[in-house]
Amino acid sequence: MTAIKSPAGSTDTGRRDPAPVASRPPGARRLARRSPIPFGIAVVVAVVMILPFVTLIISALTPADQMGINRWLPGYLRLSNFADAVRYIPFWQLAKNSLVLSSVFGILTTFSSALTGYGFARLHGPAKNALFVLLIGTMMVPPIVTLIPTYLLFSDFHLVGTYWPWVLWGAAGTPYAIFLYRQYFSAFPKELEEAAVIDGAGKLRIFFQVFLPLSRPLLITAFVLAFNAVWGDFIGPNLFLNQSNTTLAVGVATGYENSQGYPLYNLLAGGALIYVVPVLLLFLFAQRSYVRGFATSGLK
Repeated sequence: MTAIKSPAGSTDTGRRDPAPVASRPPGARRLARRSPIPFGIAVVVAVVMILPFVTLIISALTPADQMGINRWLPGYLRLSNFADAVRYIPFWQLAKNSLVLSSVFGILTTFSSALTGYGFARLHGPAKNALFVLLIGTMMVPPIVTLIPTYLLFSDFHLVGTYWPWVLWGAAGTPYAIFLYRQYFSAFPKELEEAAVIDGAGKLRIFFQVFLPLSRPLLITAFVLAFNAVWGDFIGPNLFLNQSNTTLAVGVATGYENSQGYPLYNLLAGGALIYVVPVLLLFLFAQRSYVRGFATSGLK
């Protein structure tokens, strides 16, 4: 490469040495220097968002005799609130019910929505676009509107009090997950599908051996969404299940009361804090694929 002489007579090969690593400010500090106002707004929003969780932690560590005092921190912390919260209701049995129900619904929803989204994205048929518009339109209907008709329908088939409603809901897929899969599969190149057809693969084989393995981030995203929807649901289990097989959400919301019917707020906070731990762990474990699934599903 021909050397270029600088005005001072020195030579310059056209390449600039990068700045020393030690002199580069960290990401957060660099963002704060370049955009102080958006960074300050982001910090304020983050504090507002995390404040309820901090309040929940403080309440979970507060003794019962100090719950009514007008102060931010209690005089001392009571770690045994967590043990009392677990013993006061059948916590682990309810947690098992929630785990089974959420996992079954999540797995069924993930694969049924993937198959439906694959059909909308890669198959051809009459009125396919009209059906997709109708599917998207169902997202505008609040679930509470169809709750009572659904209850009457399942009651006629003697499915109330069982987990079958969630199995049927999971097998039918969810409109939002189908939409994500449809957008994701539409971005796949046609050559990939044509190569599989040349090898003698049919539509289902292409789906299971080509499309499904390549959609791992979206599979995890759909599972996390479906799992969290059932784990955090109170109305559905409270309406469709009975006391013997209900979920942890119902148990935590209704179980922490004394003999006079007054809520035990410190135990309620302790049980609620343990209740959110599985969802937090699931998100922390799958956060990279979760974010990537949302980012790639909008590309086409």
